[in-house]
Amino acid sequence: MKWFKRFLIASFSLALLGVGAIAAAYFYVLPDLPDVNTLKTVKLQTPLRIYSQDGLLISQFGEKRRIPVEYEDVPQQLINAVLDTEDARFFEHKGIDPIGIVRAATILITTGKKSQGASTITQQVARGFFLSNEKTYIRKIKEIFLALKIEKALTKKEILTLYLNRSFLGNRAYGVGAAAQVYYGKELDELTLPEMAMIAGLPQAPSAANPIRNPQRATNRRNWVLSRMLEKRNITQAEYEEAAAAPVTARYHGAEIDLYAPYISEMARDYMIQKYGREEAYTHGYNVYTTINSDLQRKAQTALRNNVFAYDQRHGYRGPGKVLWTETPINNEQILEALKAKPVIQGIIPAAVMAVSEQSAEFLTKHGERVTVEWSGLKWARKFITDKRQGRVPKTASDILNVGEQVWVRHNGDEWQLSQVPQVSSATVSLDPVDGAIQTLVGGFSFSQSQFNRVTQAKRQLGSNIKPFIYASALEHDYTLATLINNAPINKPDTRQGTAWRPKNSPDVYGGPTRLRVGLAQSINVMSVRALRHIGIDDAVDTLVSFGFDAQDLPRNESLALGSPSVTPLQVASAFNVFANGGYLVEPYYITKITDSYDNVIEQAEPTYACKPMPVDVEASQDLNSDDPFTAIPQDFEQVAELDINDTDSMAANVDEPQVEGPKVIDGYCQQDNLRKAKQVISKQTAFLITEALKSVIWGGGDWSKGTGWNGTAWRAARLIKRRDIAGKTGTTNESRDTWFSGYNPSLTSTFWVGFDDHTRQLGRTTWIADGPEGQISGAEAGAKTAGPGWNHFFNEALKGTPEIIKEPPQGIVSARIDLTTGKLTRKTDHTTSFEYFIDGTQPTEFVADAPETEDIFIDNSEEDLFQ
Repeated sequence: MKWFKRFLIASFSLALLGVGAIAAAYFYVLPDLPDVNTLKTVKLQTPLRIYSQDGLLISQFGEKRRIPVEYEDVPQQLINAVLDTEDARFFEHKGIDPIGIVRAATILITTGKKSQGASTITQQVARGFFLSNEKTYIRKIKEIFLALKIEKALTKKEILTLYLNRSFLGNRAYGVGAAAQVYYGKELDELTLPEMAMIAGLPQAPSAANPIRNPQRATNRRNWVLSRMLEKRNITQAEYEEAAAAPVTARYHGAEIDLYAPYISEMARDYMIQKYGREEAYTHGYNVYTTINSDLQRKAQTALRNNVFAYDQRHGYRGPGKVLWTETPINNEQILEALKAKPVIQGIIPAAVMAVSEQSAEFLTKHGERVTVEWSGLKWARKFITDKRQGRVPKTASDILNVGEQVWVRHNGDEWQLSQVPQVSSATVSLDPVDGAIQTLVGGFSFSQSQFNRVTQAKRQLGSNIKPFIYASALEHDYTLATLINNAPINKPDTRQGTAWRPKNSPDVYGGPTRLRVGLAQSINVMSVRALRHIGIDDAVDTLVSFGFDAQDLPRNESLALGSPSVTPLQVASAFNVFANGGYLVEPYYITKITDSYDNVIEQAEPTYACKPMPVDVEASQDLNSDDPFTAIPQDFEQVAELDINDTDSMAANVDEPQVEGPKVIDGYCQQDNLRKAKQVISKQTAFLITEALKSVIWGGGDWSKGTGWNGTAWRAARLIKRRDIAGKTGTTNESRDTWFSGYNPSLTSTFWVGFDDHTRQLGRTTWIADGPEGQISGAEAGAKTAGPGWNHFFNEALKGTPEIIKEPPQGIVSARIDLTTGKLTRKTDHTTSFEYFIDGTQPTEFVADAPETEDIFIDNSEEDLFQ
């Protein structure tokens, strides 16, 4: 019995020593133990995400990809796989596993090797959040005590959820939600059993057992996980055998981008970094919801790229990138290796010419695909000589290509064609007229080619796009749409520029006294200059500043009338928006709201609205335009209809939130008292009259059957779009360095610009296109020909399926029948007359005589008076 007593005493003594050692160890590490309660409010590092206004992911920024998930969102079999692999007794122990510790101690004593096998999931959470991965005894002691404290602070489900979201699983994926996306492009509930087993096997060796980098080792690890699940009876033998035999299907999946809009996402990213700093912006899980309309954005991108391709092709083929071989062919592997260094840019794919037939050619693309391009995809390729000159139309494929050349091809949606990377640049932006929300923004042809955002950063000369603003000022200086302005050469130059500046028309043709409506519609230069002289340069500059242009960009000389100021496309679109919304300068904005990782709104846009307060004696439901403010409109005048409610709420609100509010603006009246109201910079009547004139830019006027019809500069838009609620203006600068088209209807305003980033390079001219609609076409590039088609095709698609919105003339607008030659009142009703709109009180009071005298015709024909 003595030996038994000694054994008991020894055991008790050892136990006391053990308890003492544990207590000593605890008090030794206690000062260094962090507060585990912080895990209750831990912020997992999640990336910055940018969304469209309709909830599509545009971009994601951040080093770590993490998609936090709730415990209830994780499939039970994935939980089983993780627990069977990492910690089978997780729901039984109190943070440490004594059996695992004994096993690890035995391995250490017998082999001298330290094992990770003793670490429970709770210990791994402790290590992941608070400790390093170094294998030291003191770190292990801290880990154990932290695990015990974590178990007291959190529930088992909360601990497991932290583990599932925190674990690094390779390829920048943190947590099972991100791993499912990175390796399989799936949501968690879409994973198969072998895929879940693969993910469950990653935490211990995310690099070595990675299914992308090392598929064989990953397969072995996956099958071991499956065997553990079989051992724990979480799967059947049949399920095990089927899953173990499954092939490895993992491949890298980037962020699931729903909408490619890199220029706007870069604007949002830059805003977040400026506001919160790079580290916080990239790791705090912010969600930025932009104003971008995904459907319109795609249509704008397509229109811009197709328009750039059209310009590029009509100026000719610049030849191959290089010659890969001449007489001695190289094998396909060598060809693909040579093509590997060439990037794919907006669907333009590097390729090698493999064979040339009479009117077709065969190519091997960078992707290893053999494609045949028929003559319809080759015949455009006249030789590029200069921007102003192209070679003869080719007759055979051998006139264009030789075997062994490295070229580019693209699929245009219908067929393969020979292509090339365009050198010309372009940009477009579209705004909501009511609140200024940026609906589309394309800052260039290719973001990968150039990150320079031409919408916001490129200041280019405005050209004739400035004329509506000059004439708007003229209308507020007693001019009318019927005012005659002398369309004749200007003999008295402007000397403020230091040289004798004598503007000319383009083409250099003059028609004598011409109505203001026609002068704007046909973009007659000398009329714009004379209108500027009537206004005065100081007043004109003030008007342009009120439209949102910067005063320092506006030269104080007569070149102002022809668009010498350099401005950004965003400024142009914002200024044209004033005409679209009835005279208000709304502030453009591109972020509707920003939320944190818990979907709490931390920033909310407060846009300005184009509206005025509701009259106190008028109910919101009342017809605000019930009084007829104008004379009867005859049948031959343009049909007018009541403007539909323009509801921008749906464009600016988060799609996840219920639409409980009504429209914020109806018929120009604010429906809520707390709306920020935009400044009204011109009267609603002036905005209406300019819009009417800008409709003539597209539709022209007169009676073609009577020989009095005339085209506006944008007649191509009328042919394509065929609706009467659109208005716009072309713009071309000297020597065609910049071309513009800006236009709108009551629901959308858009600007297109085309030019070279090199400010000195001209857009040139087309010398001959054999397949043009008139057989042979030649001419200089200009706003209507170069930028206009992009706007036309975009607006045609953007408005497709939507009803026409013809604005009712506002109060204070009257109409009168005028003589088209003199602008005076007439009692005739033939083709020499037409109805015209006027601000009440400015309409003519004098009737045209049967044989009017010359001096009665002119309102502005005196060179001396022009300076008064």
